[in-house]
Amino acid sequence: MSDPAGEPLVVWSEAIGAYDFGEEHPLTPLRFGPGIDLLRAVGATRFLAPPEADDAQLTRLHDRAYVRQVRSFSDHPWQPGRMGIGSADCPAFFGMHEAAATVAGGSLAGMERILSGTDEHVLVPGGGLHHAMAGLASGFCIYNDVALAIARARDAGHRVLSVDLDVHHGDGTEALFRNDPLVLTFSIHETGRTLFPGTGGVEDPAGPDAPGTVVNLPLEPGTGDESWVDAVETAVSALAERFQPTLLVTQNGCDSHAWDPLAHLELTTGAWVRVTRFLDGIAHRWCAGRWLATGGGGYEAFRVVPRSWATIWLAMAHREPPEETPAGWRARWAEATARATGGEAPPVAWIDPPGTARPEPPGVTAAARAMTGRAIALAAERLPRG
Repeated sequence: MSDPAGEPLVVWSEAIGAYDFGEEHPLTPLRFGPGIDLLRAVGATRFLAPPEADDAQLTRLHDRAYVRQVRSFSDHPWQPGRMGIGSADCPAFFGMHEAAATVAGGSLAGMERILSGTDEHVLVPGGGLHHAMAGLASGFCIYNDVALAIARARDAGHRVLSVDLDVHHGDGTEALFRNDPLVLTFSIHETGRTLFPGTGGVEDPAGPDAPGTVVNLPLEPGTGDESWVDAVETAVSALAERFQPTLLVTQNGCDSHAWDPLAHLELTTGAWVRVTRFLDGIAHRWCAGRWLATGGGGYEAFRVVPRSWATIWLAMAHREPPEETPAGWRARWAEATARATGGEAPPVAWIDPPGTARPEPPGVTAAARAMTGRAIALAAERLPRG
């Protein structure tokens, strides 16, 4: 099903860098330089340039009036804000529609490769814009590429398990499928009591036609590797057993890292190594290997994002990460990393050493276990067996 060498496909081209809200915005296209370079350094050679999604594809989920409005801002970015565009989170810029439609087209193209049987595993590092709603831009997201790819798989007859690892609740993807019984959205995130978008409670229900298909696992600030990994593995294993998906889509935002400036979890790259291996196992056990993974949030562009993306690719390739990041990669990005971080160097260790994250506050582990148990119990109570 995959290429003969078993190498995962990466959907990316320089055109993705046009999705750019400006120099002061946290979601910087600067991450693509070190991020794609590290993918190449660990062995990625198969790249597919993303096409621009057309209006028929975008309006599978997005309102026509919204797409027209994005086009309007794309040509006239200085007009008054509307539909979430023009805010500090989603400032308008020239070419916004084309750039956002290319991100969406990348995830759709990756899904087409999976549906055609050309590839089992596809990574779309520039994707993961999970906050966009049907008619509203939100949280740095214009078009919801994750949801559009899920919809394409759903239209092809698949039962889709969506696993959102971003530190922020995957509210847009959840909202777009809340009433679809063949899409289960699972989001593990920092609690909305302390972080945008302020939603994603464990008790939040799905729509009347899709009971149990919305599962949220909000975690307390300070949650670290062991609690997070245990929560993901325990919850996703139980959900897959119950739902029996035929295709896996993951949003792999890395803003849960201890160094991320916008959130308050205390993860290290060690957690991602473990969880991406686990997700690969879920894909092969339940989904005949069919796995589309996107990027997502992650605002430490030089020291965190590159290792996150490359860790996903390595798990998809069934390869262990190296002990150290490649020396040539570190040399190429030393100056840019120092400028961006105030003097820090690119990380040498692939898996962060002890002391990278602060210890979990008292009670956080117990709270994570209790929340995981509650989420699983609610799903078991509401969700019919697949």
